[in-house]
This record gives sequence, structure tokens and C-alpha cells, in this order.
Amino acid sequence: MKSLITITITLAIWLLASCLANAQETDHDTQTTIEQLTNLKEKIILEEKEALKRDVENINERLTNEAISESEAEIFKKEAAEKHALNIENRIAIIDNKVALLKRNGNIEEDEDNGMIIRIGSSGKNSENDNVLYIGPKNKKRKYDRRTTSDMVFAFGLNNVITKGESLQDSDFKVAGSRFAEIGWAWKTRVFENTNWVRIKYGLSLQFNGLKPTDNRFYVDTGEHTELQAYPLNLDKSKFRMDNLVVPFHFEFGPSKKEEHDGYFRYNTENQIKVGLGGYAGINLGARQKLKFEEDGEDQKLKLKADYNTNKFIYGLSAYIGWQGVALYGKYDLNTIFKNNPIDQRNVSLGLRFDVD
Repeated sequence: MKSLITITITLAIWLLASCLANAQETDHDTQTTIEQLTNLKEKIILEEKEALKRDVENINERLTNEAISESEAEIFKKEAAEKHALNIENRIAIIDNKVALLKRNGNIEEDEDNGMIIRIGSSGKNSENDNVLYIGPKNKKRKYDRRTTSDMVFAFGLNNVITKGESLQDSDFKVAGSRFAEIGWAWKTRVFENTNWVRIKYGLSLQFNGLKPTDNRFYVDTGEHTELQAYPLNLDKSKFRMDNLVVPFHFEFGPSKKEEHDGYFRYNTENQIKVGLGGYAGINLGARQKLKFEEDGEDQKLKLKADYNTNKFIYGLSAYIGWQGVALYGKYDLNTIFKNNPIDQRNVSLGLRFDVD
């Protein structure tokens, strides 16, 4: 009985503490919102003054070009001044009304449709729901500071192998015929509170690394290691491909422009150079070969899937440098392609990367 009373009292104290904590958090959020709204008043006045200044400059330019008379110019200036004075009055009244509602009720009830939506593609510039894929409320309240965004990553280009003691000119694989592709999803988070100079970019990607051997060869698993051997028939195509699932991680550097709006701000990296340095780690999902040849006058196609003694753990270095959504992208596997081979071979790729946000 005593233990039951103790549990009941403890639970009551915990519930009371939780209610008090929630109430304090709500009060803090309300006060923060009120301060942000109050600070908007000065911004509104500055915006309208700048707009009036531009209107007056335009009127003066028309007067200089003799498009209007001096009397007309004075009338236009007076009308512009009255318009922007009313704009200031009305906009500040809206702010005051919101502050009054917050002080009285602790929140502002919105009469808009807040249904759930699923959307692929941006809903517009500076939108709160501007990720490529969005699932959530239709009219989600805009966050004052949004530090994390996401986008789709797609890359493709040339692929080859770095062999110990050899140069790429002596490669066993066709330069133009060996290619790679990568597709994935990435998140980008601002590192520091008051600057967007450094971001962390991380995600999940599928990599497809293809190699086309030269001299009518294909890969053979001999049991002890994997080696290139000549095929007994003339090959029209010989392709070896490795599929990897990796977690990329990059430090992204580059300038950005801070854009302040009513109730929120964003950092904009449009028209800015960006540089990413980092790497990736993951697993090899499998390896396969595709052989095409002619036998007895008929076209034949072989699809071979095996282990080929490939390393299952994938890790490497990668980097990119770009502008807008396009970047020059390179990656290099630190792990060898095959286990226990007498010669170390590592995959290397160079191509274009697209960040679709």
C-alpha cells in the first residue's frame, strides 16, 4: 500500500513538473515571437522609405527626360509619399494586432486550410516547404531560421582503375567506355549559428562503377584471386560492374547571401561557388559481368553474377567544386577492388554532379 502511495505521489509530482515546464516553454516561445514581430516594425519603416526613395528617383528621371512637367512631378511625389505612409500605418497595425493577440491568447489562430500534402518539386522560391520531396501540413508555419535542407544528388562520368605501379595510360580498361553513375539523397546543415560559410552535407547514395576491359578480356575468379583472362571468342562487349550502397559525408565551403524577410531569414547560395571535401563508406551490394559475342552466326549475351572476391566494405575520398547546381566531381576508393589479389587495384571516378533542390 505504501509503495502504491509513493508511486502515485511521484507520478503526480512528475506530471506537475511537466506541465510547469511546458507552460514555461510556451511562454518563452510567445515572448520570442513578440520580440521578432516588434523588431519587424523598424524593418517595415525602412522598406517603405526605400520604396519611396525609388519612386521619387523614377519621378525625377521622368522629369529630366521631360516626360512629365514640374507640377505633375510634385503631384506624383505627394501621392507616393501618402501611399507609403499608409503602407507603414497599415503594416504596423497588422503587427500590433498580432502582438495583442499573442499577449492575450498565447498564440495566433490561423483560418487557413492546414491539410496534409505530398509534393514532389519546389513549391516556390523562399517557400518553407521547398525541398524536392515534402510530406506534411499544407500551410506549415515558416521557421525563423532553417539550418537543414535536403536535395537529390545525381552524378555520372568516367570510371577507371588505379593499379599499383602503373599509370592510367597503361590501364587495362577502356577510358571512354568505363563509366560510373551515382544517385542519392543528401541533407545539408549549417555548422555555425551566424554564418553559412561552412556546411555539412551527408546522405545515402547508390554507386554504380563500370569497367570495360581491353584486349578481348573478362574477369575470372580462380579461387585464390580474380584476374583478367582472354575470352575464347571475339567479344563485342565486355563489362564488369560493381554496385555500392554508401553514406557520403562532405564539408561544403563557399559564400552565401543572407536574405531577411518578414518573420524569417534564409541563406542563399545561388550564383556562388561551392567546394566539398570529404568521403564515403558503405557496402558492396554485388558484382556482375555482361558479355556480348557472336557464336555460330548468332548474337549471344551472357550475364554473370558472382562474388569475384570483391571487397564488401567500401570507403574512399571524394570532392567536388561547382556553381549553382552543377559541380565537377571526383571520388577514389581507398579499399582495393579485390581481396588478396597480388596487385592492388582501386576504383577512381571523375564526372559531373547535380544537386537538385
